[in-house]
Amino acid sequence: MTDLADRARGALHAQPFSMLLGAELAHVGENELTLRLPVRDELRQQHGFVHGGVVSYLADNALTFAGALALGPRVVTGEYKINYLRPALNGTLMARAQVVHAGRQQAICQCSVFVMDGGGERLVALAQGTVSRMNDTEERVALTRVV
Repeated sequence: MTDLADRARGALHAQPFSMLLGAELAHVGENELTLRLPVRDELRQQHGFVHGGVVSYLADNALTFAGALALGPRVVTGEYKINYLRPALNGTLMARAQVVHAGRQQAICQCSVFVMDGGGERLVALAQGTVSRMNDTEERVALTRVV
């Protein structure tokens, strides 16, 4: 499992946006993982809540990482839906994602986002998404757009 955790950590560190936000890999299991993001002032919106885009990023990334556990490392989010349940104010966001079903080309994953503060945790959002394996053509097109 250490090799898998090291590869997942390496993939997270290869994402400049994840590093900008300060996301960390907290746990990797056989078909589940947890991403952690400490709350800081730069991540809040005008009412003092953690911005919905930050919560959404964390859920999306956790869903995709969970899908990669089933499909391999060359995956992208095909779609996802998120329900915001309550605002996060302080503490640390924890996104726990798991594979619900995986085929050869795509996986359906679910994610619960919690905020941990003062020893307790509160559910902030629920998300579900489809993670798709990239084929060689998609990867070449993506690389061409970057270059």
